[in-house]
Amino acid sequence: MRLGALLDTPELGLRLLVGASARDREFSRVFQATLQDPTRYLDGGEIVLCGLRWLPGPAEADEFVGRLAAAGVAALGAGTAEVGGPVPDHLVTACERVGLPLFEVPLSVSFATVAERVILGLAAERSAPARDSHRRLVAAVTSGQGLSALVKAGAEELGTGCWVLSATGRQLAGGPELPAARRTALARRFLRAERLPCQDGPVTLLGASGRSGHRVASWFLVVDGDPADWSPTRRELAQEFAALVGLERSRVDEARRIENRAAEPLLRLALSDDAAPGELTSRLVAAGFAPQEPLAMLSAEVRGGGPGLAQVLVEELLDAAGEPVLVATVDGETFGLFSAPHDARQLREAVRTLEPALGSARLTLGLSRAADAAGLRSGVQEARHARTLAAMNPGRATVLSGDEVASHLLLLAAVPEEVRRTFGEKVLGPVLAYDAAHGSELITTLKTFLEHSGSWTRTAAALHLHVNTLRYRITRIGELTGRDPGRFADRVDLYLAGCFTQNWGWS
Repeated sequence: MRLGALLDTPELGLRLLVGASARDREFSRVFQATLQDPTRYLDGGEIVLCGLRWLPGPAEADEFVGRLAAAGVAALGAGTAEVGGPVPDHLVTACERVGLPLFEVPLSVSFATVAERVILGLAAERSAPARDSHRRLVAAVTSGQGLSALVKAGAEELGTGCWVLSATGRQLAGGPELPAARRTALARRFLRAERLPCQDGPVTLLGASGRSGHRVASWFLVVDGDPADWSPTRRELAQEFAALVGLERSRVDEARRIENRAAEPLLRLALSDDAAPGELTSRLVAAGFAPQEPLAMLSAEVRGGGPGLAQVLVEELLDAAGEPVLVATVDGETFGLFSAPHDARQLREAVRTLEPALGSARLTLGLSRAADAAGLRSGVQEARHARTLAAMNPGRATVLSGDEVASHLLLLAAVPEEVRRTFGEKVLGPVLAYDAAHGSELITTLKTFLEHSGSWTRTAAALHLHVNTLRYRITRIGELTGRDPGRFADRVDLYLAGCFTQNWGWS
């Protein structure tokens, strides 16, 4: 499809800002992105649509535009809905510098509308049989019957089994129901794939990107068969089918974005010192929560994954929690609020499924719950503390529930990390150094001794030691640390030092 044909679509109102001579440039698909570096998901020849909230200055715009130009993107469409104003001059300048065509998407037009027009335009250029099939698929989309009707129509047009799954492995449409282990395996294959479509045994996986463009926030289409055995017309139809599934996902994302407008002010109020239960209740009811119902809260942080990834992950993880769900990022920390009783085990399984998509990033999640709106503020704080403790665990993705954390650890989670680390090293540093120099097992002995509440006989039995050997080791630990492991107060110090240096208590 020609760029000029898209720009001339009257109902879109697109305004070309850079690249007047590029109207004859052709593109093959549209990609919606909110990542600073979406190049992993680009093949070249795309139109990229992005919001402006996370391109606030020249440095960010230059880096983003440079990556797009190097990837061979056909043009950049900048949406103004998130900032409520015109495309900034620094983005225009960045595109002019590298020769990347730039057009403005007006406030009144969603990315989903632009994507739908592109899909229709590309279909109009296909052969007559493909055009007829595509029209039947579009009719299924516009009928208002949702994703299930689209997948049923797609399976009929392709003449084979089709399913749509989320990145967490939930089956959203298609039949029959796939086994849970199979869905999880397919999701992990989808998340790890360098390129799409890809094969997984007898089926083909095709991406259906949503508004964010990140793979963890995408659905994917599973089709029986190998594209190598398909005719070119059938391959084109499968790609267009996946694009229409992505359009359905974009509509879900757009509705979610509108619903989440209430989340940030509500969470800011809950985090403030003067939040009145009555005001919190009224805001919760306005957001769709029933009065006096139990609430679940989630606090999330992603380190090393770029802006916006934490919110994308939380939205995907809570997609199965049922309505209502609110997700917002407040001062760099992402929160989720939902009414369904949280299930830490189920959430951990979803996190394990998504983990391959994290790359070098690290995800930590804290969960809590409250009986009603009056407990919202303390519940949010507990989720934050649980997330802080989760960050002490090794691993790329960790989930911790407030129910799983001892009360003294929740209190100490508010202590700065540097203070905790210094305390742990001061108390147990000499023991760790002694073990390293002598090949001894004093740390293991101490941990077992504390786990058995200072019982000499049970500790000796657990370690297969004579009690006199155990007494010698504990005495040596006392000499090295200046604490008496036989005294309860000193045992608390030793236990907390172990938590801060060895992850005791929440592994």
